[in-house]
Amino acid sequence: MASDSKDVLERVEREQAGYLEELKDYLRIPSISTDPAYSGDVARCAAFLRGKMEAAGLAAELIETDGYPLVYGEWLGAEGKPTLLYYGHYDVQPVDPVEEWRHDPFEPTEEGDHLVARGATDDKGQSFAHVKAVAAMLAERGELPVNVKFLIEGEEESGGEAIDAYVRADGGRRLACDAVVISDSSMYAPGQPSLLYGLKGLAYTEIRVTGPNRDLHSGAFGGAVANPANALAQILASLRDPETGRVLVPGFYDEVQPLEEWERKEFAALPFDAEAYRAELGVPELFGEEGYTTLERAWARPTCDVNGLWGGYQGEGAKTVLPAKAGAKVSMRLVPGQRTETIGRLFAEHVRSVAPRGVTVDVNLVHGTDPVLVDVSGPLAEAAMAAQEDVWGKPPVRVREGGSIPIVGTFSRVLGKPVLLMGFGLSDDRLHSPNEKFDISQFYAGIRTSVRLLDRAAEAG
Repeated sequence: MASDSKDVLERVEREQAGYLEELKDYLRIPSISTDPAYSGDVARCAAFLRGKMEAAGLAAELIETDGYPLVYGEWLGAEGKPTLLYYGHYDVQPVDPVEEWRHDPFEPTEEGDHLVARGATDDKGQSFAHVKAVAAMLAERGELPVNVKFLIEGEEESGGEAIDAYVRADGGRRLACDAVVISDSSMYAPGQPSLLYGLKGLAYTEIRVTGPNRDLHSGAFGGAVANPANALAQILASLRDPETGRVLVPGFYDEVQPLEEWERKEFAALPFDAEAYRAELGVPELFGEEGYTTLERAWARPTCDVNGLWGGYQGEGAKTVLPAKAGAKVSMRLVPGQRTETIGRLFAEHVRSVAPRGVTVDVNLVHGTDPVLVDVSGPLAEAAMAAQEDVWGKPPVRVREGGSIPIVGTFSRVLGKPVLLMGFGLSDDRLHSPNEKFDISQFYAGIRTSVRLLDRAAEAG
């Protein structure tokens, strides 16, 4: 084997323009898993990906579930060598508000080095880099230096229940591996690779407030019945202290695992420009829980945020009504020590306790996942870090992330192997927002990093 990967990297250089066109075709499929109207497109996307795995030289299939299919592929011809299990997701977020996109969200558009499309960075572009790395190596050498398995899901953006059930039922039989590799996150900064070791959990809830049996004239009935929109505002105002940023749900912080001193020191040593961060976001000042830095708040402290509000008239002009119903979507990002089920229960108890008289309040835990810390030590973790340094020219830094990848904790518990979270995205990729993008240079560098990981992992094993 060519341990410097020169042969494969030269092929990647020759063929990378074709890889980009394949990615564009992948991005053109509107695989929005949370909206049933797109169910046919989600299924079509799964079939597309299976075809790309087969074309790469993998034995691939669709694994049917109670939800959308899992796309599985494998190459197991490296006897006695480590096995890497690659995870990703082919579903994407909704595109709303669509009017803020500069182009059709599902017509990938090059803007200089940026490839703009829904799913470009989250997660089609990042996970597809691994498929193309394997394809390039098999095309060049006819074999791989390690064994590989792919398990790509279609419900990460809508709860990930199908893959969670599958992994638990499998119990590490078909999915047996030596490490899980996931690229569904961002590098710390442009040119600065990172290895992610902590992800926040999530408790996503919905509050519904119901009052009269119909919308009412605000003059005729105002002051005589409770207004659900007012009641909702009162409930939401009770969730956080506006001065300290602390969440006011009783018991919310009881099980929070505090940051270790080494973590605070490493976070503080990272290059971070708070003013540039503020300016890039376009806000007058940064805000968060007292006593913590911006990075600590974003990566390692729990949050409670309103994600959406509805109720009453929202069209142009005026309509003087008391709405019969109002509601809100509220998510809490959780940190190690907290459990989704516990926080969901505490949240519901608090909302009901502060609900004003005269309305009915329902609280529903829509979905969630527990937070996770993963081990980033051992030969394969070192191989991943070495592969990153080979391509980016500097060693990766260890970081946490404020987002959630629901399956990571399940992989860690069920498979009992390292989970290597090595993202290729950047913090300005606008994932979940209009004009999501993935830098084309990051896509190519991700493929090269994945190629080096294959050879490095073989050396480690």
